[in-house]
Amino acid sequence: MLSAHANAAQYFVDRHLAEGRGDKCAYLEVETGRGLTYAQMAEGADLVAGALARTGIRPEERMALLVLDQIEFPQLFWGGLKAGVVPIPLNTLLATPIYDAILRDSRAAMLVVSEALWSVVAPIVADNPYLRSIVVIGDAPQGTQSFDTFIKGATPQTTRPVSPDEVAFWLYSSGSTGRPKGVVHVHSALRASADTYGAQVLGIREDDVMLSAAKFFFAYGLGNALTFPLSVGAQVLLYTGRPTPQAMLETIDRRAPTLFCGVPTLYSAMVAEMDRNGVPNAQLRLSISAGEALPADIGSRWTDHMDTVVLDGVGSTEMLHIFLSNRADDYEYGTSGVAVPGYDMRLVDETGREVGAGEIGELLVNGASSAQGYWNQRDKSRTTFEGVWTRTGDKYERRADGRLIYCGRTDDMFKVSGIWLSPFEVEGALVSHPQVLEAAVVAARDADGLEKPKAYVILQSGTGDETLKDALKEHVKARIGLWKYPRWIEVVDELPKTATGKVQRFRLREAS
Repeated sequence: MLSAHANAAQYFVDRHLAEGRGDKCAYLEVETGRGLTYAQMAEGADLVAGALARTGIRPEERMALLVLDQIEFPQLFWGGLKAGVVPIPLNTLLATPIYDAILRDSRAAMLVVSEALWSVVAPIVADNPYLRSIVVIGDAPQGTQSFDTFIKGATPQTTRPVSPDEVAFWLYSSGSTGRPKGVVHVHSALRASADTYGAQVLGIREDDVMLSAAKFFFAYGLGNALTFPLSVGAQVLLYTGRPTPQAMLETIDRRAPTLFCGVPTLYSAMVAEMDRNGVPNAQLRLSISAGEALPADIGSRWTDHMDTVVLDGVGSTEMLHIFLSNRADDYEYGTSGVAVPGYDMRLVDETGREVGAGEIGELLVNGASSAQGYWNQRDKSRTTFEGVWTRTGDKYERRADGRLIYCGRTDDMFKVSGIWLSPFEVEGALVSHPQVLEAAVVAARDADGLEKPKAYVILQSGTGDETLKDALKEHVKARIGLWKYPRWIEVVDELPKTATGKVQRFRLREAS
């Protein structure tokens, strides 16, 4: 049954005007000071919806958003949902050929792009057979129109009635294992993630101020900076630029967020920065981490510096946000916690048998925020979405107390001497050494053709001679076991990663 109340924009945008939050600041850009109240967000979304209709972009057509974290983004996203047009937030850090492939794959009828990103897509838009309109936030080059011109004089459009199962938006997967996939989400998924993790684990409140280093285009960032704060009428600090450790610590000091959302790589770098230069004046009540498992040592050091817990959690683009997590009153660094209320989980082996305590299996999850499927990739949809269950591709060990311990991606696991080895466990042991900033471990073959662990490490400083490498091997042996140590260690300046901070281990395997 169609209903305006089933449209996610009604709950996350329209409702706040009726509840008296119109004058409250919803978004504040840290670098520019530009703000957006709840009333301005609602008005802007209505104008975007009207402008889409005026432009001839029809319901169920796609609108690609290559937009930085700035106040136009929520207006465009919710305006699309109000009009029935499907917004697709795009990773802002990709290369031109990847944008070309995604725009063609999605068949987007419209592209909205921040002025700073125009040069990356300018070479490909003229030859795109699907694009009918291009809007630039800022100065508009020839053949495009500015965002201000796009909405000027548009007739505001009210929220379109939809089914809760109607397609609302897409996200493209991060590409940690290869080609990005279009992940299709429905309207009800947004409310589902807010009512579960947002309300029952994060416990977000109206008086919270959110700072998310993860960007809007990332499923994790979309929940942090759009879904959760707007579910309660909180405020969001938007950082448009690159979230460097120094920038995030300065923002925490100057803007006093109560909630901070980062990824393990950033937490590691921020901890190292605080080790060197001291701790900011922070008002944080909670921090959260996702994207990859948080090394226990990094979590403990963050708590020592900030006097607040990092809720390490697990989510995915397919499930929209976190479904497995630690909690403020029940956390243990080095584990991924337990199921978020509203989600069911299974750990299964290669035959589909559910594994017991102390065994390793692939994690399957069931919850209302699950995606409808992948766009135009039926085989992958059938292997990932099995009835109500979604395969995560992640391997976990279930402890006797029910907590889950991350072991690695299914493709990343390998056996040493016939025993499964978790690359993440070895990486965590390496990172616990005071001279290691980051580490990634993959399988490599020795002279006999047998798989053994090889480590790539980034050091806090220096180049790392053979003496240090030997010391790191002994350190791993002492921490997690004699047979798990990396047989080879290569010191590198950087690790290959997706824009969301996930290490692309398949690229390291190719180089090994």
